[in-house]
Amino acid sequence: MSAIFNFQSLLTVILLLICTCAYIRALAPSLLDKNKTGVLGIFWKCARIGERKSPYVACCCVIMALTILFSE
Repeated sequence: MSAIFNFQSLLTVILLLICTCAYIRALAPSLLDKNKTGVLGIFWKCARIGERKSPYVACCCVIMALTILFSE
């Protein structure tokens, strides 16, 4: 089943996108800072969410990992 049609998989993909963008911005900020608008601006926005809401994102990642481990 595709991640678009499965809600749990969609949430996992979104969390991974946020975490990956925040990690890339920590390593090389110039990659994401030059694309603040347009289609590539989505990655910059995900990086900002990952930086500013990092305790909540980390908590969601732990909860998602536990549901994947114990529900399937």
